[in-house]
This record gives sequence, C-alpha cells and structure tokens, in this order.
Amino acid sequence: MYGSKAMRSSTLILASGSPRRRDLLAAAGVAFDVVESGVEEIRRDDESPHAFALRMAREKALHVSARAAETPVLAADTLVVCGGEILGKPVDSEDAGRMLRKLSGVTHTVITAFALARGAAILENIAVESRVTFRELSQAEINAYLATAEPYDKAGSYGIQDAGAAFIAQVEGSRDNVMGLPVREVLDALARNGVDIARCDMKK
Repeated sequence: MYGSKAMRSSTLILASGSPRRRDLLAAAGVAFDVVESGVEEIRRDDESPHAFALRMAREKALHVSARAAETPVLAADTLVVCGGEILGKPVDSEDAGRMLRKLSGVTHTVITAFALARGAAILENIAVESRVTFRELSQAEINAYLATAEPYDKAGSYGIQDAGAAFIAQVEGSRDNVMGLPVREVLDALARNGVDIARCDMKK
C-alpha cells in the first residue's frame, strides 16, 4: 500500500484513491505517495463537462497541496459524456444498466483533466479527450456484467482495462486517458516543471 496516511518526503503526491491511476503512474516508472483529497464533486449550474473536469482536478490538487509544503501534487478527474449527459459512477445496478444501455452502439467522449500543483499554486491544468465507440450490447451481456463488481466504481459503469473492454469497438485517442490518466501528457507536465521522477524510490 502506498503512503496515503502521511505526507512523507517524496518526489510527487498523487491526490487520488483510484487504483487505475496508481497503476498507470507506477507502470510509467513514477515514484509517488498517495493522499486522497476528499473533495466533493459537485457540478455548478451551466458548467460544461470540460470546465467541470478541469475545476475538479484543480480543487483536488490545491486541497492536498495546501498541506504538502513544496512537494508537487498531481490530481485528476474523469468524466464520461454521452448525448450531453455526464455519466458518473452508478448508484446501483439499475443505474449501471441504464448507463450501459445508453452507451450501447454509440460513440461517447471520455474527458480526463489533471492538475499539477506546488505550494498551493496550480502549475498545470489540462484536459484530454478520447472518443470511445461501443458495439451493440445485448441485455444478457449487460446483465452478466452487472453481476460482477466492475461497473460500480467507474464513471460510465465500465472499465476499459477490465471485462468492459469487450464492449468497445473503437477508441480514438489515448486509452490511458479512458482508464483515468493521460500518462504521456502527465509525464510531459512533470518534466516541464522539473519533477525528476527517475531519481526517487517508490514508497510502499
């Protein structure tokens, strides 16, 4: 388990409890500690999905950065948008089934915004979009997927890295972005801001 309970000396803090973001960063060779932000995700009236994702990433990064001295903090927020509706994490199996039926046979957008902060100031705030097309899903397939644990902690009720990958006909753009973190863009942002990920040991 990463150091989520104490902010120790490290090259980077990831302000997210997402196991997928942790796995993506670790696979990229990034050393980090984890400190969840606890920021509540509430969309403002007339706020576009793009603006909402950017703001959430900023607020999460700033909330943790205010307590992290000069250690850089990375935060992110992922939204699934289909037919103008933001599909968040389902509240129950009925909600998850509704989302999967809505996604069936159509193309939707996945927006992941990330923010990099240091010293309670934002250094970078970027949103990356990918387009995902689902094949037509049968009700039997949806029911079988709902019987697993996979849909219930994921925006849009599916994970591209899990069994939900079988639902996908095409991805335009970054697959990492669909998983929850656009790794290439994040690594570029870290490099631009002098975060030397290669010199730090992973803390477990």
